[in-house]
Amino acid sequence: MFQANLTSVTFFFFLGFSHYPKVEVIIFALCLLMYLISLLGNIILISITILDSHLHKPMYFFLSNLAFLDIWYTSSAFTPMLTNFVSGKNTISFLGCATQMYFSLAMGATECVLLSLMAYDRYVAICNPLRYPIIMNKRVCVQIAAGSWMTGCLTALVEAIFVLQLSLCGNNTINHFACEILAVLKLVCMDTSIVELLMLVITTLILPMPMLLICISYAFILSDILRISSVDGRSKAFSTCAAHLTVVVLFFGTALSMYLKPSAVDSQEIDKFIALVYGGLTPMLNPIIYSLRNKDVKAAVKKLLIRNPFGAVLISVLNNIRASTLI
Repeated sequence: MFQANLTSVTFFFFLGFSHYPKVEVIIFALCLLMYLISLLGNIILISITILDSHLHKPMYFFLSNLAFLDIWYTSSAFTPMLTNFVSGKNTISFLGCATQMYFSLAMGATECVLLSLMAYDRYVAICNPLRYPIIMNKRVCVQIAAGSWMTGCLTALVEAIFVLQLSLCGNNTINHFACEILAVLKLVCMDTSIVELLMLVITTLILPMPMLLICISYAFILSDILRISSVDGRSKAFSTCAAHLTVVVLFFGTALSMYLKPSAVDSQEIDKFIALVYGGLTPMLNPIIYSLRNKDVKAAVKKLLIRNPFGAVLISVLNNIRASTLI
């Protein structure tokens, strides 16, 4: 059987969702919609956190970092997929595949670490508000963000380098819509036990441990919420925590089911749809759940629109529509 080093392959073919010709167009439309909403929501979030001085706080600093990496995350996987669907080529160069794999791994790992540190930030803000400005000062926030990015980028670099040194058996057709690392490993015909062990160690550090920190942080937060005397205040706090945890469970749950499943389980078709959830749905929901439901962010958006003549007209129209519906 012919063997070739991955680095000697010039291009790859994607199978994508070709096994589902009847729903392929629907999947494309949903992916395009998720991508555009994610892109718009995250760009708006970054813009208002930069332009509005009232949002120059640790929480919004972390949220703008999350928004920035979500733009990269969805763009790395969805842009080539959408382009290939329109062009009908379904191919990618080796360099493009390696770049896509690296950015997908790096942004995913960074998001895991960042979400756990954001949960810790909320824990300090709610459970220890008097010491919050001291604990979460500007220097600490920058160090936390930088640490998240470095962790994600370095772990992704290690995984990508190890995988790209392997040999494949003459087959350059990837049963996925992107250069996802598990799909690329399916093409390899040599022993991958060392690479799989390395991936297991990194995945354990990147997925279950940050999720455990998130659960512990929110456990303390919920215990503090229960002490709130106001029923209305308690219900609003529970609603916010529930929304945050829903996104966290959706992201971590799908990633865990994909990267920590037994190697003997062959679920490539299911993996494609799981990848759509953590790679497309959660980046779309993040700005909505974490920010656009927030009253400070809403006020900042309204202020930004009022300064813009077109925005002022838009707000006037929306107020008229709201008034007419009330009548």
